[in-house]
This record gives sequence, structure tokens and C-alpha cells, in this order.
Amino acid sequence: MGLPWYRVHTVVLNDPGRLISVHIMHTALVAGWAGSMTLYELAVFDPSDPVLDPMWRQGMFVIPFMTRLGIKDSWTGWNITGETVINPGIWSYEGVAGAHIMFSGLMFLAAIWHWVYWDLEIFYDERTGKLCLDLPKVFGIHLFLSGVACFGFGAFHVTGLYGPGIWVSDPYGLTGKIQPVDPAWGAEGFDPFVPGGIASHHIAAGILGILAGLFHLSVRPPQRLYVGLRMGNIETVLSSSIAAVFFCSFHCCWDHVVWLRNYSGRIIWSHSLPVGSGVLPTRNRSTGSCRSGRKFEPIRSLVQNSRETRFL
Repeated sequence: MGLPWYRVHTVVLNDPGRLISVHIMHTALVAGWAGSMTLYELAVFDPSDPVLDPMWRQGMFVIPFMTRLGIKDSWTGWNITGETVINPGIWSYEGVAGAHIMFSGLMFLAAIWHWVYWDLEIFYDERTGKLCLDLPKVFGIHLFLSGVACFGFGAFHVTGLYGPGIWVSDPYGLTGKIQPVDPAWGAEGFDPFVPGGIASHHIAAGILGILAGLFHLSVRPPQRLYVGLRMGNIETVLSSSIAAVFFCSFHCCWDHVVWLRNYSGRIIWSHSLPVGSGVLPTRNRSTGSCRSGRKFEPIRSLVQNSRETRFL
């Protein structure tokens, strides 16, 4: 009797080498999509008017996430804030996209290698001499590595200790810039409009993940707990992993909504004011540029005044 279609993951049961190959191939697909989608958005993105024709009004998806993480320059000489860039460096929009594509290619080759050389000596159990999956140990490794990545992002990237920082907007959501953010360890860190909470929460969660990972690597679960939670069942691992990914995705979506609320002025202009009325510029379909008349000058002066009075 054959297995149903939704049980195909049992093919890699007790096959650590090919299980790793499947996971590496998944990482290659995700990284390749991110790099390819970035290049596509850069090809259709018009940076000529970042005030009334921002990235989200043009339907961009990947570029806003890159910008909030500290990328703002392009190799073609433009900046997300409308400035001209002479030497953007390697970590520009194109540089990050190329790095993801190169990483995807390396992961693709690594996945093929692990699929071919699946019976490595490291995967054999010392007691039985057979291939086996030590799922509690695998869980500890994943938890430890994710804790290191989480701690590194909050302690180094966000704070600017070894990284550019993140995008911080002014209270009116009209302007902003990339800047380091100090951790907020008090009650203000739970305010969604205080960027310091991003650094402190990642540092705290990273330390907790590192300690929990070391605990699961050094302590074996008791027999009753192992059997009760079905820790030796790969379907249990798959279902719990899907639940964890859902939680992270839900949290990131809410975080993205909070970030967009910091740009309420731009969103209101983009979705509430009628296009073609002289207040918002209309888009020229032949050239892809925006045109605006004299009625646009009051809003532009409002933006310039907000830049002078902003505080970060």
C-alpha cells in the first residue's frame, strides 16, 4: 500500500543527509526569489519623486523591507530620499540582490552534494551503527543558531555597532533616515512607535534562544516526555515548525503594519487624494515619470518645513 500524497516527507525519514539537502534547497529557492524580485522591482521602480510617488505607491514589496533594514543607495546613482549618490558601495540594492542570488547558487550546489553524498559517517549512531535522526539535538542546534542570528541583528545591526542601523521616520511620517538605534530597556520599549524596542527585544530574545539551545543540546528529554510529545516523529517536527513559522510571519506582518503607520501622511496622500486633480501628480504612461502643476507647491513646502522641524 502506497503512502498518500501528504506523507511525502517520510521519504527522508531517518535519512539525515537528504533531509539536510531538502532544507538547503528550500533556502536556495527563498534566497533566489528575494534577489530576483529585487532586480525586477529595481527595473520598474521610478525614484524621481520620493515625496508624492514613493515606493509603496508604485507597488514595491521587497525594496521597502530592504530600506527599513538600512539599504538606501543604488549603483545607478539615486538615493531613496531623492539625493544623488556618487559612491554607494557594495551594499546597495543591486549589491544585496546579487549577494542573495550568489548565495542561492551556492546553496543549490550544496543541496545537490548532500543529496548525492547522503551516507556520511557523522549521521551514523554510535550505539546502533545505523542512520538516525536525533531530533531533540537537531532542535537544540536550530534554536542556538537562530538565537545567535537574533542577538546579532539586535546588538550589532540595529545599534550600528557593526551595521548601518535601521530606518527611523519623523513623528509626522514625512521624512526619515537610516541611523543607529539604542536599545530601550524600560517600559517605553513596548511602545510600537519607539524604535529602541526593536534592538532590545532582539537582544533579549537572542540571549533566551542561545541559552535554550545550549540546554537542549546538553540535556536529554525524559522517556515519558519524549513519547508524550512524539519527539521522535518527523511529522511532529514538521507541524511544530509550521506553527513557529506562522507565529513569526504574523509578528512580522504586524510589525510591517506598525512601520507603515509611521508614514500615515504619505499613505493618506497616496490613497485618499484624487490622482489628476492637481494635488497629486499623474503618471505618464509613456515615460513612467510624474508631472505636477503649481497646485503641488503647497504640499512640497509642507514637506520641506517638516524636514526642518523633525526630531529623531
